[in-house]
Amino acid sequence: MPKIGAEPIRRAALVKATIETVGQAGSLEVTVAQIARRAGMSAALAHHYFGSKEQIFLAAMRSILSLYQAEVRGALAMSTGAEQRLRAIVRGSFAPGSFRREAISAWLNFYVLAQTQPEARRLLRIYQRRLNSNLLHELRPLVGARAPAVARGLGALIDGVYIRAALADGQPNAAYAAEIVLEYLEKEIAGAA
Repeated sequence: MPKIGAEPIRRAALVKATIETVGQAGSLEVTVAQIARRAGMSAALAHHYFGSKEQIFLAAMRSILSLYQAEVRGALAMSTGAEQRLRAIVRGSFAPGSFRREAISAWLNFYVLAQTQPEARRLLRIYQRRLNSNLLHELRPLVGARAPAVARGLGALIDGVYIRAALADGQPNAAYAAEIVLEYLEKEIAGAA
């Protein structure tokens, strides 16, 4: 007889195991059996809950995106004024839950998967549009008509820092990562004055 309420717990364990397994492998070249073993269950049960490795990985990315969104919202809640809110968005982009080795590897593989998998591409576009919209909203009062170009630059820098972190040795340095992007932001704001 199945345990009532076990499904959400098992799904969460599989999502966590997916992020860890992909992070350790550095690619999507992992099996459902490896993911399930890390989660302490059978591959058959993992397939039962998600149907395929792609669906498990998409669930993991939804989880990472939800955590990212929560971290950015939390940073924004403590900020006032456009410049402070921009800094919060940047710092939230490199918050501990999102800017850790396993999540960074998952992000990099997410970009690769989005090239061929429509649902991954859709999730990536949602993330990119939301980031761009948040940046534009705060940039307009500070840089005026240059806001779209500056927002594109900030988005590209954030993504680029993630790519570099995925390829670097050692643990990611969130403070340093945020400073790279904030330097660009400060130059753009100063140029508008």
